[in-house]
Amino acid sequence: MNELKLTIEHINPAVLWGPNNDHFEIIKKQYPKLKIVARGNEIKVLGDENELTAFEEKLSKLIQHVEKYETLDTNELGRILGSKIQDRPASDAPADKSTTGEVIVFGPNGIMVKARTANQRRMVDTIEKNDILFAIGPAGTGKTYTAVALAVRALKNKEIKRIILTRPAVEAGENLGFLPGDLKEKIDPYLRPLYDALDDMIPADKLKLYLENRTIEIAPLAFMRGRTLDNCFVILDEAQNATDMQLKMFLTRMGPSAKFIVTGDVTQIDLPKKQQSGLHTALRILTDIKGIDIIYLTGEDVVRHKLVRKILEAYGDIQ
Repeated sequence: MNELKLTIEHINPAVLWGPNNDHFEIIKKQYPKLKIVARGNEIKVLGDENELTAFEEKLSKLIQHVEKYETLDTNELGRILGSKIQDRPASDAPADKSTTGEVIVFGPNGIMVKARTANQRRMVDTIEKNDILFAIGPAGTGKTYTAVALAVRALKNKEIKRIILTRPAVEAGENLGFLPGDLKEKIDPYLRPLYDALDDMIPADKLKLYLENRTIEIAPLAFMRGRTLDNCFVILDEAQNATDMQLKMFLTRMGPSAKFIVTGDVTQIDLPKKQQSGLHTALRILTDIKGIDIIYLTGEDVVRHKLVRKILEAYGDIQ
């Protein structure tokens, strides 16, 4: 008896195996001569060599389907397996929204990163049609998280070669020099929200490799000066803290094959009082340019604790 060991990567095993492991049971019935054991993303199969080869080929096609479409129903399962499968009645099998097109990317341990609101879904649709997107809204609306998910998806789909995430390090001000450590250690606290988002979407060992080989770069906005950013997905976060000159500098770094997302919250500007936010200017003068779109997220898009929306209402940030 031969043994086959496989590891499922890049997809959520829960989508492959189906609600309540329905798909897994169908697959086992399709291969009665094999002993199939699945734990998490690890699969062990025992049986005849020819049966194992046939099983591995079909499983590979199923995984490819899930990787491309991020969903798998019993009709597609039957088509790929080459057998007709009676689908469960709708009353017995309610639609599993976690496996629909709302999913942007799958993270470690089957985490599903989804567009959870109408405006987040608009971000997903808009970036397909435009090369620059401004996502503007108050805290908790998921604008940065959704933007990072879109960048990670583009990297996984090999649509781009690099991700560049940047923020103005305004909060550091003149006190930056008094913080302990080298330049990276001084700046990292201001970039931490970007690291946190990536942690949800990329396994730790792979993220470490990406950061080391600069497939993913996280840097202050000032580090963008003089560069041409091409074949990459670039996100400028906290853009309300960029000046006119900084935002102009950033937007003109764009290479021919790049996607830019600019996120910001015009209610939380940390610039000195005499300094105007470049985001206000950009939103005013770039509105009618083809290829640039602007999405305004609102209180309806707040996806943090339910009290966050009430807090934002109390402060007058949302209506």
